[in-house]
Amino acid sequence: MSEKYDVVVVGGGIVGLSTAYALTLARPGVRVALLEKEPEFAAHQTGRNSGVIHSGVYYKPGSLKAKYATEGASAMVEFCREQGIAHEVTGKLIVATRADELPRLAALTERGRANGIPVTELGPAGITEHEPEVTGVAGLHLGTTGICDFPAVARRYAELAAKGGVELLTSTPLTLVHRRADGLTLHAGSRELHCEVLVNCAGLHSDRIARLAGDDPGVRIVPFRGEYYELVEQRRSLVRGLVYPVPDPAFPFLGVHLTRGIHGDVHVGPNAVPALAREGYDWRTVSLPDLAETARFPGTWKIARRHWRYELGELHRSLSKRAFTTAVQRLLPAVTAADLTPATAGVRAQAVAPDGTLLDDFAFAGTGRTVHVLNAPSPAATASLPIGREIASRALSALG
Repeated sequence: MSEKYDVVVVGGGIVGLSTAYALTLARPGVRVALLEKEPEFAAHQTGRNSGVIHSGVYYKPGSLKAKYATEGASAMVEFCREQGIAHEVTGKLIVATRADELPRLAALTERGRANGIPVTELGPAGITEHEPEVTGVAGLHLGTTGICDFPAVARRYAELAAKGGVELLTSTPLTLVHRRADGLTLHAGSRELHCEVLVNCAGLHSDRIARLAGDDPGVRIVPFRGEYYELVEQRRSLVRGLVYPVPDPAFPFLGVHLTRGIHGDVHVGPNAVPALAREGYDWRTVSLPDLAETARFPGTWKIARRHWRYELGELHRSLSKRAFTTAVQRLLPAVTAADLTPATAGVRAQAVAPDGTLLDDFAFAGTGRTVHVLNAPSPAATASLPIGREIASRALSALG
């Protein structure tokens, strides 16, 4: 006999868990199950990010990222405060280290103000006042940026969802989807489930789940690994808070930055290198099926042709600690290679179009009884509460 639900959510990261929680708030009594293939929640992107509550300064005004980040940052701080989850509103510096970065810094200032974010422009003395060991020609200070324990947030979403009646099923990978006139039949682990609506929040596997459900996602997930170091304990005093470089708008990664975490550790990174598996957290982890799928996708080669110079630099910094240290020294001259020790890496689920375009905003799709979250990059953790409400709204509209 099939277990029957109104909505089944696939993916137990912070977005899937927020969606399940939002469903219980929007329609009490709705029958929801959440499937997670791992034995625990937040095992991938959620549990391997830098823990930053982003303010929304980077995102194009009017984009979903801008809307959800600014709304989500304040909502996340409030949620952490109410739930007793470790967090702190630290503020953040964005620092230009060269004169040719000043026009981009000015554009960020305008963008931040357009998004309603308090922005303070700084000269070298102002930078030093906030971060004595950081050097730059100009900077921005953002007062609304913070840090928190996102895995703890995800676990709390799970607890609240369970209290609302959601059945949370770990170690339960979705393997088969049959569309029927009256809904969908799912095979997941040893279970058979029937649901009215399927919600796909599968992150690194979201395009595969979309195809499994019979939908053409139109994009492919190409995994990029972000490698981190952290400052050894006796050198953590070099960094007080959060320090970022001026990002390159041609590439959707923020560059190597300095992040003091909620537990006092200071992370340095990440870079952005191609991962050899969708869950490839080091160079030793290789999946031939994942590599073959990536290689067959035409967008992969178009990315390579477009960004090969940038990626050569990223690969060099991945393979050479000295090169990585040199990149960090642009912001933090006092750091040495001996101050850096390897830390946990993460893999970003980057959605790529067939023409090689790297999707820069949140992307949703679906047909009839399916809702797919095809691109949920940073600031997805920051914005998980409003994103969860949006996905829940789409699912309930499909449910009717």
